[in-house]
Amino acid sequence: MSEFVDHLTDKHRAFIARQPVFFVATAAEGARINLSPKGYDAFRVLGDNRVAYLDLGGSGNETHAHLIADGRITIMFCAFENPALILRIYGRGRPVLPQDADWDELAAHFTLMPGTRQIFDIAVDSVQTSCGWGVPVMQMERERETLKKAHRQSDPEQWLARTAGRTRSIDGLPTTPTTRYFTDVEG
Repeated sequence: MSEFVDHLTDKHRAFIARQPVFFVATAAEGARINLSPKGYDAFRVLGDNRVAYLDLGGSGNETHAHLIADGRITIMFCAFENPALILRIYGRGRPVLPQDADWDELAAHFTLMPGTRQIFDIAVDSVQTSCGWGVPVMQMERERETLKKAHRQSDPEQWLARTAGRTRSIDGLPTTPTTRYFTDVEG
C-alpha cells in the first residue's frame, strides 16, 4: 500500500542510509526525461524537507539543465534486500556550483570526491513509500572505482578547458559549467 507524507521521517532516513544506490529523474518542457543511477556516498538528508546529493562529472549535465528550466526532481531508493520497499522523494531542486556563494555551507556536508562538479540542493515537497515487491533481491558486491580513478588521473586545467564550452544539454537547454575541478580530494 502506497503512503504519502509531506516530510522525511526518522524511518525514511534510516532506510535511505542503508541504500547503496539511488535514481534521479528530471524533465523540462520539450526535452527528454532524464533518469540517472547514482552511487558512492553522495546523498545527504539535511532536514525533514531538505536533501542534497553530490554530483560527479560524467557523460552529460541534464539534471542541471532540467532544474534550471523546470526545477522538478524525483529521487527513488529501492531496497534490493528484504524487506522490500521503494521510497520516492518529490521536490524542487537547484544546482549549487563551486563558484556559488553557498557552496562552502553545502559542501561541508560531504566528503568531496575526485570529479565533483556540483551539489544538487532539493526542497522536499512529499515522500511516497510503496511495497517494492516487484524489485529483485540482490546484493551489492562493491562500488566501481572507475569514475573516481579517471577523475583523479585527469589534468584539472585540461578538464576545465574541455568542459567550459559545454553550456547546453543534449536538448539545447542551458547549463552552467563549473569553474573548479577536484582531483585532490578523498575518494
